[in-house]
Amino acid sequence: MIHQFKIKIVLALILVSSAMQAQHSLPVYLDDNQLIEARVEDALSQMTLEEKVAMVHAQSKFSSAGVRRLGIPENWMTDGPHGIRAEVLWDEWDQAGWTNDSCMAFPALTCLAATWNPEMAALYGKSIGEEARYRNKNVLLGPGVNIYRTPLNGRNFEYMGEDPFLASCMVVPYIQGVQKNGVAACVKHYALNNQEVDRNFVDVHVDDRTLYEIYLPAFKAAVTEGNAWAIMGAYNRFDGQWACQNERLLKTILRDEWKFDGVVVSDWGGVNDTKEAIYNGLDMEFGTWTDGLTSGVSNAYDNYYLADPFLKLLRSGAVKEEEVDKKVRNILRLVFRTTMNRSRPFGSFSTPEHSEAGRRIAEEGMVLLKNDRQVLPINLIAAKKIAVIGENAIKMMTIGGGSSSLKARYEQSPLDGIKQRIGSQAEIVYARGYVGEVSAKQDGLASGQDLSDDRTPAALTAEAVQVAKSADYVIFIGGLNKHEGQDCEGADRASLGLPYRQDQLIQALAKANKNLVVILISGNAVAMPWVKEVPAILEAWYSGSEAGNALARVLMGDVNPSGKLPFTFPVQLMDVGAHSVGDYPETATKDETYKEGLFVGYRWADQQKIQPLFPFGHGLSYTTFAYGKATTDKKTLSGTDVIKISVPVKNTGKRAGAEIVQVYVSDLEASLPRPVKELKGFQKVWLNPGEEKTVTITLDKNALSFFDDKRHEWVVEPGQFEALIGSSSANIQGKVTFEWK
Repeated sequence: MIHQFKIKIVLALILVSSAMQAQHSLPVYLDDNQLIEARVEDALSQMTLEEKVAMVHAQSKFSSAGVRRLGIPENWMTDGPHGIRAEVLWDEWDQAGWTNDSCMAFPALTCLAATWNPEMAALYGKSIGEEARYRNKNVLLGPGVNIYRTPLNGRNFEYMGEDPFLASCMVVPYIQGVQKNGVAACVKHYALNNQEVDRNFVDVHVDDRTLYEIYLPAFKAAVTEGNAWAIMGAYNRFDGQWACQNERLLKTILRDEWKFDGVVVSDWGGVNDTKEAIYNGLDMEFGTWTDGLTSGVSNAYDNYYLADPFLKLLRSGAVKEEEVDKKVRNILRLVFRTTMNRSRPFGSFSTPEHSEAGRRIAEEGMVLLKNDRQVLPINLIAAKKIAVIGENAIKMMTIGGGSSSLKARYEQSPLDGIKQRIGSQAEIVYARGYVGEVSAKQDGLASGQDLSDDRTPAALTAEAVQVAKSADYVIFIGGLNKHEGQDCEGADRASLGLPYRQDQLIQALAKANKNLVVILISGNAVAMPWVKEVPAILEAWYSGSEAGNALARVLMGDVNPSGKLPFTFPVQLMDVGAHSVGDYPETATKDETYKEGLFVGYRWADQQKIQPLFPFGHGLSYTTFAYGKATTDKKTLSGTDVIKISVPVKNTGKRAGAEIVQVYVSDLEASLPRPVKELKGFQKVWLNPGEEKTVTITLDKNALSFFDDKRHEWVVEPGQFEALIGSSSANIQGKVTFEWK
């Protein structure tokens, strides 16, 4: 009765406001959130118990029920973080056979993170949000922000790297860009989903400092800064409870601490218990028992944990109706923010503008790892014959990989991009070099490529070497692909090394031609036993529809590479904390303890004094930059003070380019173990030849704080701090000291 009385009061205020405005009197304003809450309560008050329960579980592979009687629309989800998934059949994963659902494939999120540019994240979100809206989806299942704990994780390519600060800065504008289209971003996989092996069973154990300092910040930023309207739970368990029904993750942290008012969606098949799902914060169940209607009942979706079992508990009185009301409120709020938002734009799909956005992101995210003798960019005056070698030069990469698999409108291969860019300026010859899996197929999608080749590795290598010897430049395009056991959902990588005997091939090519360029297409770090033999190495990621164009423009110098690594490339697996002291992969007991704690990625390398293959934040350019003396506007701060770190940066080369200035903070007097340094600020600056700009980065109390698990709060201790300014985590150009009082 009290609840209904509150509804009547709010609705009465709306009527009074309208009447007063009509009479030109002083208006009573209700903001958008108040209006939405009034509409939510009004709709909820008119729903039957059966209608409420129907909304909290799936009715098909990617949709949940609305209430037609009340004009409440269905909710339609779509994968994924890199493009809008093709339509599938109502109750099957296979394709629905539409002819107008071929999307734009955007670069993988590792590529986006490598831009170190929040403006690119905003462009990405805007573009993919427009595509989702055009297809009338109201929830985009992405982006992913799980931290890169091990280079073997099969889904690392879907995430934003190893550093929580970088991931936080990049996820917020992505979310905002998506949601401007009236489409909810569903941030995933919350939380601690850092491996694919045993992902449905592994029980993760991590101390509170590590949880709050490393694995939660990007999710928190998504909620408190990005105002994400949806969160997806993970498959794994955390301290004994599955993440999709985990009381601490979903209630204590997400709802109580972060004040999240959106929808918590299960990962597909991630629910395991009705009562825990009811009481521990889950709102919508998807994908459980995904054999669907083949299970022998008229509607298998009624057997979901939050379907008939939930309804029976409600009808019997064993569960109070307020429990389903909590979930339905969140779902209705989602509906009014998306599908029933009258200002929702119409969106657009697979447009030239989206092609350009994808190409720009891909170009800006490519990372020049090595460039001895300035082999790159390719000199077309001197190059009369260019050899392109490697399966990844021709292999489609948009199909496969799991839920991010796409039916792209087009995908330009690296070989075609190079041919198109060079035209008749030089002869292009191609050799296969190696053979991986013959074809990519997933959920009824197939590339249509026939990549079968029954030649022996020796024959393939011999052909490639012969072609390389007669060329002025050799461009080897290899790396990983999206087949199981590489960069793919559902399984982790078998090793850090390259598959298909690529290492031996690269070493043979290095002996055959001194102008060898190795292009790596991957979403993960790889071992490089040939690194000293190869003059130029470029990480090109999975670059989507515009992969070929973007790569060619970087190789030819039309675009000066400016990407930086969002994760560390280790020399060997034992240089990674999760493998050196952690439990990865604990397949016997399924208990995974993060024994390395805070020391993930460059934090581990710093603590152990390990020199990585390529450090976090590393990336070269076709020009050079000089850093001047770093200064600060104050030497002491406290309370709400901020400190400004300034450093002049000059382009000392002959090409326009961009440098990413990185600021790391070191606590010199910590009373407990802290990383040697931690990224707390960065800025990308564009400079013409000879141009100099002063970059200023502001730090506040948050940049100095650590999480005190005893007091359960963020604290900063009085003492000396150091701000380290550099072009990577291992290339520090200057430093300033200051004191917190």
